[in-house]
Order: sequence, then structure tokens, then C-alpha cells
Amino acid sequence: MILSGWTEFALALVVFVASHFLPRVGGLRETLIGKIGRRPYFACYGIVSLVVLFWLIGSASRAPYTELWAASEWTRNVPAVVMPFAMVLAVIGVGTRWPFTLGSKEAKAFDPANPGLAALNRHPLLWALALWSAAHLPPNGDLAHVALFGGFAVMSLAAMPMFDRRAKAALARDDTARTFRAAPLLSLQALFDPKWLIENRRDLAWRLVIAAVLWAVAFGLHSTVIGVSPSP
Repeated sequence: MILSGWTEFALALVVFVASHFLPRVGGLRETLIGKIGRRPYFACYGIVSLVVLFWLIGSASRAPYTELWAASEWTRNVPAVVMPFAMVLAVIGVGTRWPFTLGSKEAKAFDPANPGLAALNRHPLLWALALWSAAHLPPNGDLAHVALFGGFAVMSLAAMPMFDRRAKAALARDDTARTFRAAPLLSLQALFDPKWLIENRRDLAWRLVIAAVLWAVAFGLHSTVIGVSPSP
């Protein structure tokens, strides 16, 4: 009886992991991109990923409840405080100039002299996923959600050194240190550079606006879509 209650969650988890790893096996992703084009492929892949993600989150809610710790007032405040930052990082990560990360603009070579928003973070989308998952751990102390959000946090953080190893392998040895300095793992130093702010003010501004709108939409629809109020 207990095993059958976990079946959907286990299946959703397997499908989610498979959907992210199978396209890389045997050059399947490159084959599909060659047949339908890069943009159609990633559009379809993004839709499928979101559908599977919502299924996985929903299946965690339907899994048998096994409490590991109880939620309290402070734990409910964690997502409310962290999610605005995660949303900003997520929007910054879409089309980032750093080509060796999730959501990057791979078609264009990276220019260390003009890193754009990569001067703040070379893995913004992965940091956004890590913050999202880690922020949802404290108020969700049951086994299924700990496995869900804990797994996402670990995978997001583990992906960063994996992408960095690929970058080092692809870059010329003489340029590696300079290139990595231009796109740090996490730094706010560029925000205090007037020249950088002037050059990137428009890109940063419209991304902040989009992040604010997306956060407001997500906050407003959270109860309807997820079934849990995001308010503390």
C-alpha cells in the first residue's frame, strides 16, 4: 500500500531525470536540432520540461505524507524572502552571454572585455534553481518534498563545476583565467562600476521589470496552480 502510493512520484522523478539526460546520449539532441532547427527544438524541449516539472511537483504533493520536521512561521517566510532574488537570477540567465551554462546564448563567442550581465554571475539560471529549491525546503518537511527540493538543490549546485570543466576544456589555456575572471561564479563588484552600469543599464532594467512581473504572476497564481498559499 505504501509502495503503490509512491509509484507516481517515483515515475515522475525518473521521467524528469531521463528528459534531461537522454537528449545528450548518442548525439540525440544534435540530431534533432539538425532536423528541426535550434529554436524549435529548445521551444519544444522547454514546454516538455515544464510539463514534466509540474507533474513532478504535483506528484510530490500526492505522495504519502511522512513528516521529517514541522513547518513553523519562520520556515514559511523563507520562500517569500528568497524567491524575488531567484526570479531575477532566472531572468538574467535566459540568453546570458556566458556560453558554458544553462540557458546560454551559445551561438555567440564570449568576449571577456564585454561580459554583460555575466560579470555578475556565470551560472544565473542554476543559482536561481538552487535558491528556488533550497528556499522551499524549510516549509516542506515531508519526505517527498525533501527528496524533490533537496534533489533539485544538489543537482543545480553540482551542475556548476560540471559546466566549468567543459568551459576549461573548450577555452585556450592562456585565456581561461582571464575569461573566468570576467564571468565570476558570483560577484556584485560590477554593480559598483559606473562604466559597466552605463553599458548594461538597459539590459539590466528590462530584465528586472520582467522578473518583477513574473514574480507577481507566480505569487498570485501559486495558490491556484500549486494549491498552497505563498503568503507566510
